[in-house]
Amino acid sequence: MTAILADGGHKTTTLVRILQGLAAILVGFILILAVWFYDPLPENPDYAALSVDAARYDAEIIRDNWGVPHIFGQRDADTSFGLAYAHAEDDFETIQEVVAATRGVLARYRGADAAPTDYVVSLLNVWPTMEKSYAAGVPADVKAIADAYAAGINLYAAEHPDATWAGLAPFRGEDVIAGFIFKTPFFYGLDKVLQGLFEGDINREGAGAASQAISLAPTDKVRAFTLAPTVDAELGSNAIAVSAQRGGDDITRLLINSHQPLTGPVAWYEAHLSSEEGLNITGGLFPGTPLILHGFNDNLGWANTVNHIDLSDVFVLTRNPENPLQYKLDGQWVDFEVEEITLPVKLFGPFTYPAKRQLLRSRHGPVIEREGATYALRYTGMGEVRQLEQYYRLNQAENLEDFMSAMAMNALPSINYVYGDKDNNIAFIHNAQYPNRAAGWDWSKDLPGDRSDLIWQGYRPFAQVPKLINPQSGLLFNANNTPYSATDGPDNLTPAMFPASMGLASNQTNRSMRLIELTDGTSSIDRSRLLEIKFDDDYSPNSRPARLRDLMTAMDWSAYPDLLAAVEHLKAWDLSTDVDNRHTALLIMALRQQSRANRADESAAALAAALRWSVDYLTTYHGRIDPRWGEVSRLVRGDVNVEIDGGPDILRAIYAAGDYSGGIAAATHGDTWIALVEWDKAGRQTADVIHQFGSATLDKGSPHYADQALLFATKKWRRALTTRADVEANATRRYRPGK
Repeated sequence: MTAILADGGHKTTTLVRILQGLAAILVGFILILAVWFYDPLPENPDYAALSVDAARYDAEIIRDNWGVPHIFGQRDADTSFGLAYAHAEDDFETIQEVVAATRGVLARYRGADAAPTDYVVSLLNVWPTMEKSYAAGVPADVKAIADAYAAGINLYAAEHPDATWAGLAPFRGEDVIAGFIFKTPFFYGLDKVLQGLFEGDINREGAGAASQAISLAPTDKVRAFTLAPTVDAELGSNAIAVSAQRGGDDITRLLINSHQPLTGPVAWYEAHLSSEEGLNITGGLFPGTPLILHGFNDNLGWANTVNHIDLSDVFVLTRNPENPLQYKLDGQWVDFEVEEITLPVKLFGPFTYPAKRQLLRSRHGPVIEREGATYALRYTGMGEVRQLEQYYRLNQAENLEDFMSAMAMNALPSINYVYGDKDNNIAFIHNAQYPNRAAGWDWSKDLPGDRSDLIWQGYRPFAQVPKLINPQSGLLFNANNTPYSATDGPDNLTPAMFPASMGLASNQTNRSMRLIELTDGTSSIDRSRLLEIKFDDDYSPNSRPARLRDLMTAMDWSAYPDLLAAVEHLKAWDLSTDVDNRHTALLIMALRQQSRANRADESAAALAAALRWSVDYLTTYHGRIDPRWGEVSRLVRGDVNVEIDGGPDILRAIYAAGDYSGGIAAATHGDTWIALVEWDKAGRQTADVIHQFGSATLDKGSPHYADQALLFATKKWRRALTTRADVEANATRRYRPGK
């Protein structure tokens, strides 16, 4: 018995030793991993180092009674410095997020979900483009405003070290210019092209007769820094210009009405810049932007809308089976450019995972590899560094000639411009860098990658860009529709004027169809009528919601007897999205659900499932299928929760991409900062503006966090303050950063 116990004790001791040894190995392995993944962010520079450049600038910031910053300075650079500081006061977090994304290090702060953004920064060669072209390609005055903006952000960071992301400061002028290189291609949909290639859940069709459809396998999604969020209908913008004659009251009018996310990195922030060098401009800008992107000065103004032009091309490459780092071009095997990149991805605390990737580039551009297929991408904006320069020249323009001269730089890859001025000029420019593509090919499809003659070089001259100036009817508009519908008169542009290789769109949106239906080429469009048109809340009988309403009511519903009452209710809808309409909610919520499931699936089963979801949703939260639309459609900001009319692709554009919790569809996109600018026959300008929320983007305790929301929801305005006297008369705070 003693021997057995002794032997058992020996075995126990041995097992303990083995477990202790394994534990030691495990601890050692964990320590090795910890050392391997340990990558703490460096500390930011101290106050003195971050604030030193601020001494070079002198800006006065005057906040008016709505909290809007008016920045005054001797030089344009002074106003850029002051703008940066003021915007940081209201939204420092988003500005930092933009900078981190532009540098390709967002995943270092946000984790794996942000890694695709960092990958795209490397894929699009953002920083090598900067390093190659910054010295000679960016004029000194443009560098000056970029450096001044960085100095303003650095001063704010110096004063608020706890709010500054570790390792992100100091901010640099190069960050500002690189931000334009990175972001501008996504406004014509480059992110969707990338996502289609990387997801691989689409059939790609070749442009040549010898090409064949290639099926791709799914992979991780690539999203370009939330620049183009998926929403359940056509996103876009409205812009309208009316001549003094068409107005009938000798007043020229310009309506600026971009549709953007209500919050985030591409949400509008309002500011007024005034310098002794000549700037006196009010308008909207995004975080990280040192001047106005669209707005107005005393003499002119412009509105932007997204244009749907085919500005990127996908080439199918043939890989060398003997050497995968080569591709065929003109009958020869050519080496790819190869780059090894490391993406630091935050795990937790100071630990990151160094994700390593290989990037390939062909003579066409960046390469995307899929199982069994290799693609090269060539796109408008490649290698371009002059975007900020062109925006600066637009900010400096004083008349139509100045404006067109700035536009002729042709540095912006896309975006429509609708223009108006005190001299009663109105203009529409379907702006883009149009590639010099070879004729005879369908450039909307994939191209063979083995022909160098298809690798286009440069762009068509600005003289060939579609434009319409001072049309006969005195009305110009764009609502993300075809450039062939820009006026209600006889002098519209036509497809015969432009080659097919330019990739111009032929689409109409509901908003453009309503603009056509609401105008007749002759009737006066004064202020009252213009606002009726802008805030129109109806769908066209030719719109998608009207078509799907008709499709649903004509279906055989015998298999769905529980939905017959809902179908009868749909038949009575008059296509309005007024807050009091009791038919809108049922269909709009059904179509939102159908779009979320699969927008392309318009089968009876898909529509029935969407309608049933809408019935259940409305019944659950409202106890009926016919609540007032205003009970469902809401503008929510802090303690403000008010009804709002409009809907997807309505001229009163309201989109809801949230979770619909609590029975409401809270607005997330659409109408945001709006301006109505007017010049009388003497050239005197006045402007009314409104913001969806207020100037204090992130400070929930600020009186300006939601002080404009109710005005916005009820279609009211506030007068823009553009003179120093008016600003001072309404001032609530005056200060000079760093002084």
